[in-house]
Amino acid sequence: MTTLPAFGDRAARLHRDRLAIVDGDLRWSHRDLVLESRRLAAGLAAAGIGPGDRVAFWLPNSAAYLALFFAVARLGAVAVSVNTRFRAADVGDILGRSRAKALIFWPGFRGIAFDEILAAVPAADLAALETVILYGPELGNAALPGALGAVRVTSYGSLREFDAALFDHATADAGCVTFTTSGTTAAPKFVLHSQASIARHAEDVARHFGFHEDRTVLLQSLPFCGTFGLAQAMSCLAGGGVLVNMPVFDVERAVELMDRFEVTDLNATDDMTAALLDAAHEWSLARLRQIGYAAFNPALREIVTLGDMKGVPLVGLWGMSEVQALYSVQRREAPAAMRARAGGYPASPGARVRVVDPETRAILPHGREGEIEAAGPSRMLGYVDDPAATARALTDDGYVRTGDLGYTEADGGFVFLTRLGDSLRLGGFLVSPAEIEAHLERHPAVAGAQVVGVETGQGARAVAFVVPRAGAGFDDGMLREHCIAGLARYKVPMAFVALDSFPMTDSPNGRKVQRVKLREIAAERFG
Repeated sequence: MTTLPAFGDRAARLHRDRLAIVDGDLRWSHRDLVLESRRLAAGLAAAGIGPGDRVAFWLPNSAAYLALFFAVARLGAVAVSVNTRFRAADVGDILGRSRAKALIFWPGFRGIAFDEILAAVPAADLAALETVILYGPELGNAALPGALGAVRVTSYGSLREFDAALFDHATADAGCVTFTTSGTTAAPKFVLHSQASIARHAEDVARHFGFHEDRTVLLQSLPFCGTFGLAQAMSCLAGGGVLVNMPVFDVERAVELMDRFEVTDLNATDDMTAALLDAAHEWSLARLRQIGYAAFNPALREIVTLGDMKGVPLVGLWGMSEVQALYSVQRREAPAAMRARAGGYPASPGARVRVVDPETRAILPHGREGEIEAAGPSRMLGYVDDPAATARALTDDGYVRTGDLGYTEADGGFVFLTRLGDSLRLGGFLVSPAEIEAHLERHPAVAGAQVVGVETGQGARAVAFVVPRAGAGFDDGMLREHCIAGLARYKVPMAFVALDSFPMTDSPNGRKVQRVKLREIAAERFG
């Protein structure tokens, strides 16, 4: 097993001054990345960060993000991923439950009022913070809320003024990063990965995807705060390729970067892929070896055929936070119908996939549909501070119970069909309806809420069914503003429907809401 500092040091020895990262006007080699991370590690250590501490990354993609990630790993600390699209409810929940000791953010990035969002976070959720680190060119405009008046405030520039330190507190089996994922309760779970799982998976993906072949130039438009973006970036570094970074996805900028740097590889959601296929020049697409895509929008089922017409093979991907993104991929030489399926063949020779009966847990033969279980070196350590959820998610022999419906094939591949449960795919992220419901029920006018998904021409969207509190009345605009203020925009329901009561049914375990009936109503009205 290896650590992330060892991973980075090895890349620096192998590739030295070869270009590794393009980020705006900045150009870093593999050696530059290692030296920057060592300087930052020294600065973070001086700020009191050490083994086991949790550092919240509320940042967009940047070279600095990766340098900080390696620096935190060098100290044996844990990077807590926070999406820049998250607002007060999400941010407060993550900071509070993770007990983050430090928070890094970019004041003013894309006009986002991060300081105002922090001001709306309950003081109790900020109690563990001791240090705030500011990154970016607009540091003078940052104003921290009163609840953070006693914390140490420093800047990225100050951290990197320290001499590059050679100390290394990293251990292979220690946690290094968390991703938020959907849960069965209102609060998302925090998936914890070890240094070895991130490093080993990056090496396996680089080898399986061909990033070790020739010269790889990869367009990085997926956010580092999720496993999809981080796994892609780390595998590009593992293969010695060039990572062309985008802070956020913009199709015109993406096409410009593809042309300027002669991009050879990219992975994206189906929405992003469709936009690129429509906007990119023929010669830009001709350079691509393939596009790995994640299918979230049912309206784009024919995207693989469109890719073939444009001369670039699209291949379906599968992964999840618990075993990391890019866990598997379809073969580029396969027929279009096969490449359009999520699933494929695992990237790691040590990965194992099986399908079991959801009720009996018996392993099913090839072709029989059941719950996909996945194992391998990319597997998580568990859920942070939630041993009960970890025990439910992992089998005695080390597989993750994915909650996905699919089947295995005799040649070693597998096919994902759909989610077994009620979780929603919104904006490319897996979201628990209970999370949105809990936020709605914090509004004084709401007695109860149920959220279901509906497929629209623009992809999956959430629809909220609300029972108003007696005498409160119903105002969907007010509820929409409540959600916008506290949730990421992709979690905000497209519609709010008032009901006198929810449809119920009796079961052996008590009365339950008929979510199927609510889905039918949502599909009829908004689908």
